[in-house]
Amino acid sequence: MKKPQSFSVWAYLACLTLFPAVSLAETSDPAANLWACKKGWSSCDHRRLTLSEITEVAVADHARNIAGCRNGLSSCDRSSLTGPEAIALAVALYDRNLSKCRQGLSSCDLARLADTDGREVAQIHRERGVFSDCKDGVGPCGAFALANPLLAKIPVAQDWTLLSDRKVGVGRFDDSRLTQPEAGDVALAERQRNISLCSQGWDGCDRSKLNETEAAAVNVAVRRQNMSDCEAGGDSCDYSLLSRAEAVSLAAAERARNYQACLSRQGYCDRSRLTPAEATAVSRASESARR
Repeated sequence: MKKPQSFSVWAYLACLTLFPAVSLAETSDPAANLWACKKGWSSCDHRRLTLSEITEVAVADHARNIAGCRNGLSSCDRSSLTGPEAIALAVALYDRNLSKCRQGLSSCDLARLADTDGREVAQIHRERGVFSDCKDGVGPCGAFALANPLLAKIPVAQDWTLLSDRKVGVGRFDDSRLTQPEAGDVALAERQRNISLCSQGWDGCDRSKLNETEAAAVNVAVRRQNMSDCEAGGDSCDYSLLSRAEAVSLAAAERARNYQACLSRQGYCDRSRLTPAEATAVSRASESARR
């Protein structure tokens, strides 16, 4: 799914003159060159991009920066993030650190945890220690018991025929061997697969193959999926696709989440975004907890 464009395309155009000369190994295929540029590969020739392609590349660069920030890469440029993106990043990084602490990973930063989360992690570590003692027959095992985690069942691999592979777009198949009904089935499967790719915002979608009804349905699905991604704080959220009502709803939900996190001292809390009344309630709750 495309990411919001929080910077000027014209500024991006101006920066193109700073790129080094293109190597002789670069492809002459415009589509392949656009793909290389969107992926940030060195084989990209920015000078051959059209204005619309430059916009696509700029959006892809912004999306890659968001992913880099989510993954803690040194290339992350937080200054290019929009306000909602920066908030979603802070929440995601907090939750990731909490997950590491729960798992007992060395990269966990206990100092960054809210009080309630810190106590939960400490309890998990104590229980993990008791479980280890029980396994070894030492320590204060007593009546304490922990359920072993359930193992996910590994699905049995299925033997697909060449025709079924052709329908799902994998493997190799000679279409000339298809009967007319089989060719119709394959064409229908390819159309449905393209609709699915477009609806989920995945690479491989070809919107030019959608009819008017399909395109309308895809737009609805993309907006619905985007809202879901934004509500979950996912890095694939595209704030530019939100309607005014959706943006207002999302902002209200985030304010409520932030207030609850500050009030319960659990989860990522940004006190600077509290209203005076909320700040007072949080201070009173903190004072009460210390007594």
